Amino acid sequence: MESANLLFPIIINPRLLLRLLAAMIMIFVYGCGKDSDTVVIDFSKTVAVERPGDPTHKRQSLRVAVGAMISPKETFIYYNQLLDYISDQLGLEVQLVQRKTYSEVNELLGKGEIDLAFICSGPYVKGKEKYRFELLATPQVQGSHFYKSYLIVNKDSHFNKLDDLRGRVFAFTDPESNTGKLVPTYWLSQIGETPESFFQRIIYTYSHDNSIMAVAKALVDGASVDSLIWEFYNHKNPVFTSKTRIIKKSEPYGIPPLVASRYLSHQLKDRIRLLLFSLHQQAEGRRILNELMIDRFIIPQEEWYDSIRQIIRRFALIEKSTDALEKP
Repeated sequence: MESANLLFPIIINPRLLLRLLAAMIMIFVYGCGKDSDTVVIDFSKTVAVERPGDPTHKRQSLRVAVGAMISPKETFIYYNQLLDYISDQLGLEVQLVQRKTYSEVNELLGKGEIDLAFICSGPYVKGKEKYRFELLATPQVQGSHFYKSYLIVNKDSHFNKLDDLRGRVFAFTDPESNTGKLVPTYWLSQIGETPESFFQRIIYTYSHDNSIMAVAKALVDGASVDSLIWEFYNHKNPVFTSKTRIIKKSEPYGIPPLVASRYLSHQLKDRIRLLLFSLHQQAEGRRILNELMIDRFIIPQEEWYDSIRQIIRRFALIEKSTDALEKP
């Protein structure tokens, strides 16, 4: 089942700026099959705004994109307070941009059609050189700037390891997702398999909370999800996580970052950095971060994403070897 990609303009006034940034932060933190057997499941509508004009045009507004790591509805439920706070502090209008896929957000960054984006770690590594966006900030959660991929199954199922899911229905989040696609595909490559050869059928849910729900409701046999998102819901609202089990955890990877377009002014980048890095030092900011289960925002380091780069290089070598074998 494949739903239409609906676009709706959303423009937030200065008072509501933070509602947008919070939406992004939730998506960025708690959150990242091409054959006939691959099915796309879209549980929620995709939201977008009208295309901005000249990327170099000076304005007192901010165009912010949110990768669909969680559903839009859940984003606003949990992040309104943070968005209000950021809006008040920056005093800017914000245009919220949401796209169905991570790759669409990367393209908008590269064209200068958005200023900021909370993106998954996988798309960050893959798109950094091509689209030339810049790291701004990373959340620290429970004292760590890393997260993992969780392989989950229904609590009442008999599955206890990855091999038990052979010939079953599996949910990925996004084709470019690190924890929701790249990592489980890497696990399969280690045993000489691909998603297409290993699973009976593949679906895409386009958000980690949708994947958790699909497993909890037994719509799929298994899924790979962002550990931060699973832990967040398990603590705040375990209605679906309580019906799942974690049967495998990945090595740690750098947490999904906030990035800026190369067209955004240095002055505004610095203002945003200062606001986020000092958030935990303000009483209201600290209260909001506690609600979101975030310690604080910190300065990101490129080396945190090296383990993802290693996986991508491995796949590139495998693809190159396969192409060489297929040539006459």
